[in-house]
Amino acid sequence: MSIAFVLGNGQSRSVIDLTRIRPLGPIYGCNGLYRDFEPDCLVATDRPIAEHIQRSGYSKKNRFYTRRPLPDLGAHQVPKKYHGNSSGPIACAIAASDGHRRIYLLGYDMSGTAASKFNNVYAGTEFYKAADSAPTFTGNWIRQLAAVARDFSRTEFVRVCGTTTAEITDLKNIDNFLHIDLKAFVHRINTGENL
Repeated sequence: MSIAFVLGNGQSRSVIDLTRIRPLGPIYGCNGLYRDFEPDCLVATDRPIAEHIQRSGYSKKNRFYTRRPLPDLGAHQVPKKYHGNSSGPIACAIAASDGHRRIYLLGYDMSGTAASKFNNVYAGTEFYKAADSAPTFTGNWIRQLAAVARDFSRTEFVRVCGTTTAEITDLKNIDNFLHIDLKAFVHRINTGENL
């Protein structure tokens, strides 16, 4: 089975050594990830960070998707069907479009921190809210992820849940959208069992 990993930027993914999963399958990521890790595919939909990524030269050398690519900088346009979606759901759709049959979602916390603040590994940095900001509304992400799972019904989406990951009933009711805890995921990557 072809597997891939899609990285959101919730704090739960910070305990995973990304270099350990690189040999196991392609990695798709969002927004600020490119600052400290080079995924196989990056997605950014918010115009300021998307334009910054393109002007940095990143999109000339790497696979990068955004809604409105700047001319001659190498970026790809987000697939039309997902043009209005956020970066995380788009990254999942692209991974599924690439033919991967099991897609692990890491850092898709969709909740606040333990202190009910903005949950993002890049909080307080350029293009991101301050670390003490309120959590981001995630209703649109939930609806978009559910739609992607329906569009790719033969693909298994596995959301890896850590201590800062919200339990979301709407996603648990989707047959091909599974949830495992972080410990079980680490066991899978360490042993290769059920990966």
